[in-house]
Amino acid sequence: MKITFGFLVLALYASSSAAILGFGKSAYNKWHETELERWLSDHDIPYPTPADRKELENLVKEHWDSKVSSPYKDWDTARLQAYLNQKGVEITDKSKENKNWLIETVKNNWYEAENVAEDAYENVKSWIFDTWTDSQLKTFLDRHGIQNPTPRKRDTMLQTARDNYQVIADKVGETAAYPGNWLYEAWSESELKKWLDERGIPVPQPTTRDRLIAQVRRNSRTAALKLKEAQASASKSAEAVKESITDTIFDSWSDSELKNWCDKNGIKVPQGSTRNELIALARRNKAYLSDDTVNASISAYYNSATNTAASAYSKATDTISDITQDMFDKAIELWSDTRLKAYLDSRGVPVPQNGKRDELLSRVRLHRHKIANGYGTWTFDTWTYENLKKFVDDQANKGANAASAAASTTRGELLKQAQKAYDEAKSSGGSAYASVTSAMAKATDSVRQNSFERWSDSDLKNYLDSYGIKTYQGTTRNEMLAKARRAQHLFWYGTATPTETMYEKVKNGAGWLYNRVAMTLGFAGEKAEGAADSARESAQYVYDRGAEKSQEAKQGVKDKAKDTYDRAYEEGQKAYHKGKEEL
Repeated sequence: MKITFGFLVLALYASSSAAILGFGKSAYNKWHETELERWLSDHDIPYPTPADRKELENLVKEHWDSKVSSPYKDWDTARLQAYLNQKGVEITDKSKENKNWLIETVKNNWYEAENVAEDAYENVKSWIFDTWTDSQLKTFLDRHGIQNPTPRKRDTMLQTARDNYQVIADKVGETAAYPGNWLYEAWSESELKKWLDERGIPVPQPTTRDRLIAQVRRNSRTAALKLKEAQASASKSAEAVKESITDTIFDSWSDSELKNWCDKNGIKVPQGSTRNELIALARRNKAYLSDDTVNASISAYYNSATNTAASAYSKATDTISDITQDMFDKAIELWSDTRLKAYLDSRGVPVPQNGKRDELLSRVRLHRHKIANGYGTWTFDTWTYENLKKFVDDQANKGANAASAAASTTRGELLKQAQKAYDEAKSSGGSAYASVTSAMAKATDSVRQNSFERWSDSDLKNYLDSYGIKTYQGTTRNEMLAKARRAQHLFWYGTATPTETMYEKVKNGAGWLYNRVAMTLGFAGEKAEGAADSARESAQYVYDRGAEKSQEAKQGVKDKAKDTYDRAYEEGQKAYHKGKEEL
């Protein structure tokens, strides 16, 4: 009895001590009820209304691990594999379908430990602003009467926003632990969608402003972690580029340029020095390169790139945006007029009355980041034969109903009947239109999850034709499926590469970084191009060597090295010419 009593006393003491010290408490235990409801709503978790705090807290607790601490546990094998490939982890054929192994490997390569994720939600202000643009930070501070720091640099604006976060929340009477829509009130819907697009995050379809904010809010933590990783990688790249480029620079300078540079930096040049001696002297003193008064701008660029990579990241984002826009422009050039009109209609943009192709293309480009809303004839584009047949059977008139029942009815014919049924219901309005849109809403989620898998090869070809994408003899079904999904994503979201986000671009941007530095240094024409080859190879190697090692077992080192060089050189040439144009 004494042992039992002592054990109880000890347990009570431990429990009370933990409570006093705050151990065992999760971040959400301190949240306001509205924040608990907001988190559940953001993660599409149903909750009873009305509900007391304990019910809400238990629901959050039940899903916290799979949504915050270890979100990858809910991923399918394809997404797990994609993440590991991104991390450069080799996956054997035997392990590809072993979900437990994939989950454990992702866990070992995740951005942060589970306890760190828990701590992050104790201090939301430390990361919530990380992925905001400079303009968004400035607008946020201006909107709430907070004086922008001088000089106005990204780091100082970020710190000012963090320092005043709680003050602003208190001022507007809002909670700050899991912030509401007030935090994004200055963001336009296009900005919200663009944020999601740039990070390869699907935009809710159909969507509202509230749903857009919810999607940004629930993904902000992971986005901040990815950004931190990308910046670290960019910083590593910048260091490698700096080492390579400083040696390459001197090789491309003339003797007089070498002497002038040494003179301006107080480096004594022995009389009668040969060219090789001048280059060697310059290399021994290359530390002066960053402080050279003639090229003072280099110092700022190097410091930013090597210390925080913020400048490199910002410039890379602009370049990526340009590249993505160019890809979008080229893709829509192949679209049919009907497809262009459907794109505008899906976004509520009036279709030009004259219907000229140039005007259609212009409007589609202008509204690339506009959100697709509601339903229309375009909604049926990716429906399966079965979905279309059921819809036509339920909604169309007797003539269409009889046609759909015929065994010879094709998907194309069903598509026309479904679109006709929608147009008729829309013209009638009232309960008929409400009934049609309700049926479409119920079918849409199922359709999006199973798009194309059950389509015939013929239907896939017809779908690709509407995007101007040709298929040829020998094109495999998997290739057609991949092309169809890219075309679908382009129409829905205005981007065709959801997984190739800005983070991967920044992490693999050594070639681009070299050219930007070269342009900053004042290189031009043949001189810059001549210096590019050697430095580009060295910089690209930082990222290519991991891939080379993992592939050496499958093919010869010579072939891989040549392939790597060719790709790096090609990318370097593209970046060089773009930099030259900007210069």
